[in-house]
Amino acid sequence: MAPPGHTEADLAQVLHTGPFHLALRAALAVRGLPLQRVQHHLAHRGIKVGVTSLCYWQQGARRPQRPESLKAVRALEELLQLPGGSLIRLLGGGSEGGGPAASAGPQRAAMPTRPAARSYRTLTEVSGVVEELIAELGSPVDGGLHTVGHHERVRIGAGRELAGRDSQHVVRAHRDGVDRYLAIHHGDPGCDPDRVVVRAGENCRPGRVRRHRETGVVIAELLFDARLRAGDTYVFGYGFEDGTGGVSAEYVRGFSFAGGQYVLQVRFHEDALPVRCRRFAQTSTGAPRGARGDLTLSGRHRTVHFVEQGVRPGILGIDWDWE
Repeated sequence: MAPPGHTEADLAQVLHTGPFHLALRAALAVRGLPLQRVQHHLAHRGIKVGVTSLCYWQQGARRPQRPESLKAVRALEELLQLPGGSLIRLLGGGSEGGGPAASAGPQRAAMPTRPAARSYRTLTEVSGVVEELIAELGSPVDGGLHTVGHHERVRIGAGRELAGRDSQHVVRAHRDGVDRYLAIHHGDPGCDPDRVVVRAGENCRPGRVRRHRETGVVIAELLFDARLRAGDTYVFGYGFEDGTGGVSAEYVRGFSFAGGQYVLQVRFHEDALPVRCRRFAQTSTGAPRGARGDLTLSGRHRTVHFVEQGVRPGILGIDWDWE
C-alpha cells in the first residue's frame, strides 16, 4: 500500500516534471515496493544492482549513468508499470561518482550549494524496511499512542554533518497497557547505523534496537516507567548521536497520523553556518514542497526553528544552503 498522500496523480506529475530521484521515489512508494524486493526482481532479470545504489538513486545522492545502471532503470520502468522511457528521459546526464554526499547537480562558482542529503526523511522511501523492523519488535504501527507535543532539537556539526538530535515528547495512550515507544532515526547518505548511539532520557530506559545498514535506519525501543491506561499522558525524552553521514542539507520529519504541536529547532556549529534557511511542508515525498518560508538564523545561538500547532499527515522540515 502506498503511504498517505502518494497517489497516481502525484506520480504522473513528478514523472512529467522530474527530477529523476523524486520520480523514482514516488513510483516506489505508489507501487509499495521496498528496495529489497526491487533488487530481487532485478536480479531475476539478470541485472545486478545493490540496495545501497537504489537507495542513493532515489535520494539524488547518485545518478545512474553506466550501461548496466541504465539497463536497470529501463527494467525499473517495466517493473513499476511506468510509461516506457519516463525515467530515462529525466536523467539527461550526471554521474554515479562523488560518493553519498555528492551534489545532485552541477555547482556554480560563488553560488550557495545544496548537497543531496537524507536527514530522517518521512521513511516512506524505506517504508518496507521500517514496517519489517516494527513488526519484528511486535508493535502496532502507531504504538497505541497519539502525540500531544513534540519538541525536537537537531545539531549540525563543524563538518556540516548531522551530529545528533534530541526529542522531548508528550504522548497520550488511546488503549490500555501501553508501556513503550519506538523511536526511528534515518541518517543522511553515508550514515553508519552501527555507530549511531541511542540515548534514553527522562522517564524511559533503552530496550531493543534494530539497525538496517543499507538504508541507515535505526529503530530504538524506549521503555516507560509505567504502564499507561487509555487517556493517560506521558512525558519522556530521548536522542540519537550520529555524526557518521555526509554533508547535511535538510532535516525532515514525516507524520503518518494527525497530532498536536510540533517544534523543530536546528542549531549550527559556529564553524558551519548556512547562507539561507527555509521551512517547508509536503503532502508526500513525491509532491512539491509548499508552505515555504525563510527562517532567520539567530546570531548568538545559531539556531532556526518553526512551530506547527496542529500536525496533519505529511511532511514538515527545514532545509538550508551552504556557501
